[in-house]
Amino acid sequence: MTQSLPLVRGFIEGRWPDDGTPFDVIAPYSGQPVARALESPPALVHEAVAAAARAKPAVRGMPPYERAALLRRVQAATIERLEEIATAITRETGKVLRDTREEVRRASETLGLCAEEAIRIQGEHVPLDGSAVGAGRLAMLLRFPVGVVGAIVPFNAPFNLACHKLGPSFAAGNATVMKSAPEAPTCAKLLVEMFAEAGAPAGSVNLVHGRTATGEALVNDPGVDFITFTGSTRAGAAVKQAAGMRGVLLELGGLGPNIVHADADVDKAAAMTALHGTRLAGQSCISVQNLFVHRAVLERFLDVHVAAVRKMTLGDPLDAATEVGPVINEASAIRIESWLQEAERAGARILCGGKRRGAFIEPTVVTDTREDMKVVCQEIFGPVIVVRPYGDLDEPIRWINASGFGLNCGVFTASLATAFRAIREIECGGVIVNGTSTFRPDQVPYGGIKNSGIGREGPRFSIQEMTTQRLVVFPQ
Repeated sequence: MTQSLPLVRGFIEGRWPDDGTPFDVIAPYSGQPVARALESPPALVHEAVAAAARAKPAVRGMPPYERAALLRRVQAATIERLEEIATAITRETGKVLRDTREEVRRASETLGLCAEEAIRIQGEHVPLDGSAVGAGRLAMLLRFPVGVVGAIVPFNAPFNLACHKLGPSFAAGNATVMKSAPEAPTCAKLLVEMFAEAGAPAGSVNLVHGRTATGEALVNDPGVDFITFTGSTRAGAAVKQAAGMRGVLLELGGLGPNIVHADADVDKAAAMTALHGTRLAGQSCISVQNLFVHRAVLERFLDVHVAAVRKMTLGDPLDAATEVGPVINEASAIRIESWLQEAERAGARILCGGKRRGAFIEPTVVTDTREDMKVVCQEIFGPVIVVRPYGDLDEPIRWINASGFGLNCGVFTASLATAFRAIREIECGGVIVNGTSTFRPDQVPYGGIKNSGIGREGPRFSIQEMTTQRLVVFPQ
């Protein structure tokens, strides 16, 4: 059976090399291999970086309108191949088909936004007449491509996040070497294939596959000028250390804080947090995890919230009716189950769910937790919501700010005063008023602080990260 599996190769300077050690891509739902990919050895990674370096003049020399036109061609191809891409993601990651279809639609919008931003890259005038030294001179700040971008993509949104890296890099005039998620190499292969078919210069878009060793070879290659990485905080810290003086854009972990205040629309908050704590099987760094609910509305909230979580449909991710699929592999499910069991032994109550079936974790609501429990203080990356009652807004704000993480935070309230207090005092990348922490349209500046990352994604903002500023001064 393994011999008949489709083989997913890397892509370097217009060719699909046969180098590398094959590894199986395992479907979380069935536990069976659905594809084989070639793990790129370090020598092939360095070859890809060298190819990207050779392509720098060609990409940089493309007028922005041509880069924009190419990105629009890839955008159109993405929609034409939506079912193929979505099905590949679902087979390899277990992400349900309704979500992978939406991911591909979003990815097409991401590419369209990149096309728009390609022709909007601009500098600024720097006034010099404020000093005797500068008086009479003209100064401008101009933006130029960084050169070669190394991009590392995670498994939880492997196509849209690849577009969030490759799209802005190309729009900015850079050459790119992208490492796919080893759990989902096929969609990355389809993306670079579409770039090549759209006319991307040879070497401007390169693809490698593999695990830690492949990523390390890419990050450590001195020919890489900038690194964009989405993944765990631990891995992100290693990337930052290896990067040295080079620029990085790191999108890392979070603890999914959300607050439901006493004056909130309880039914709306309960339904939204149930959905956004369990969809994608909870495998998002902004998934609802730590859910603070004011004691004045706790009973009503739990009635609605737990009922909504119980209704979530588990099953075959290729069935359009399925709402929650498996997590990425059985090992992750076993870890999540062990954290829940550990919390329960220490006094936590599981109000619904909590059981594991293979790589499936039942959508789960937990309460009566302590702050030192793993389900609270570590990123669980599963369909688990921890409901934490509070009496004073100081309590959740204090915990969030001390947690060491700072991605998005959702705040449900009818009070502008409460909303503005949360905006002023919560230390994080984004505060979503009357919405959950998962809110992320693709055009917004998305990212975190502290252990949640460095820099901001979103086509316009990624392009700023992937370009350098150069001061130009003209004499009198």
